[in-house]
Amino acid sequence: MNEVAQPAVKEPSAKDIRLVIAASSAGTIFEWYDFFIYGTLASIIGTTFVPSDNELVRQLTVWAGFAVGFGFRPLGAILFGYIGDRLGRKYTFLVTVTLMGIATAGVGLVPSVEAIGLAAPAIIILLRIMQGLALGGEYGGAAIYVSEHSPPGKRGYFTGFIQASVVGGFVLSLAVVLGCKAMMSEALWNDWGWRVPFLLSLLLLAISLWMRFKLAESPVFQAMKEEGEIAGNPFIESFTYPGNKKRIFIALFGIAAGLTVIWYTAMFSGLTFLTGPMRMNETAAQVIVGLAALTGMSFFVMSGALSDRIGRKKPIVWGYAVTLVLLFPCFWAMGWAMEPALQAVAEGEKIVPDARAIAIVFGALLTLSALSGATYGPVAALLSEMFPPRIRYSSMSIPYHIGTGYFGGFLPLIATAIIAQTGDPYSGLWYTWGVVLMALVVAWWGIPAGPPRDFADDV
Repeated sequence: MNEVAQPAVKEPSAKDIRLVIAASSAGTIFEWYDFFIYGTLASIIGTTFVPSDNELVRQLTVWAGFAVGFGFRPLGAILFGYIGDRLGRKYTFLVTVTLMGIATAGVGLVPSVEAIGLAAPAIIILLRIMQGLALGGEYGGAAIYVSEHSPPGKRGYFTGFIQASVVGGFVLSLAVVLGCKAMMSEALWNDWGWRVPFLLSLLLLAISLWMRFKLAESPVFQAMKEEGEIAGNPFIESFTYPGNKKRIFIALFGIAAGLTVIWYTAMFSGLTFLTGPMRMNETAAQVIVGLAALTGMSFFVMSGALSDRIGRKKPIVWGYAVTLVLLFPCFWAMGWAMEPALQAVAEGEKIVPDARAIAIVFGALLTLSALSGATYGPVAALLSEMFPPRIRYSSMSIPYHIGTGYFGGFLPLIATAIIAQTGDPYSGLWYTWGVVLMALVVAWWGIPAGPPRDFADDV
């Protein structure tokens, strides 16, 4: 195997590693909180900012706004990937987390459509664009930063905490929403209290900046800088470096696309399914989904650690294959669990599930969370190992955010449109199933087999 010479790296101490993981994971949780709080509060955003009384139109419009943020993530990946490969990992994700915090707080300050008309949704879209740009640079920076501090034998384990932090942002968004609801009357919450979770991002931003300013630059980047190995134009080199086009193709269609639709289906489609066709009480649904996501975070770390022993390919391919088998049955199980209550209550009445229904729904969501962990946990380590250090930030961020931004970010919109067209609440799952099948084929063909290894030209 023709190994590419790696820059000399000073071994971080155990204390350094703990600080790196804690600061990077906390920042990632806060940044994904900022991004996901929009989806968590999708219904109230629709009634506040969308000029329509039609529930389906509001829902489609809100999910279109959700997709806009994802649509701009690849542009953020190009911009901040360039900066990260040229100027360093640390300061790049300091910029991204600042941009995200400001944009999220801004959503909490925008007047309603009744107050300022169409300017309201226009400003919301602009803020979602800012969020998308920021997130396009955040994930790659945090994942690479932890990976470049990690010894090869623990790279999957350490970066698994970054992967779990993405879920942590979703869990935090649910926890904050539920906490705020508990402290307010329903009238106060609907009037202005829902804005508090957005404004809270300023506090999270301050904490994140404080933690990240304590970090040193990545040792791999420091070594490259000292040796004069910094890329001249990381974006262009990402597509001209020998073999990189194939690697980007695999990263996009075999890794990013598949992992993201599984997780978004489990969390966002699961929440929409429960509060929509299953008519579950919104708070009850948020608690169940949040607890399933929180419990499922352990699978991300365990899968990352497992990939250190058996290789990165096996957990991902196995996770895809099992998802194809269990995706529909998991949602059918949730529907079956809720069916008795649906028949017993009046049309339009919200359901507070009994213990049996809660257990079945929780089990189905936890199963999907475990499959998401299998396909997501090893990915930060895998992508870092697939690309050369001098263009790593750009090369992994671009396909990752195209895959997650377009295949995953448009999932709620596409699934909702399919369901509206067919009238079948399960029909939107075919989109997820098709994307996962594609990812399985590409991953089986393209992800390197065998034990984990650093970048090599023949990967």
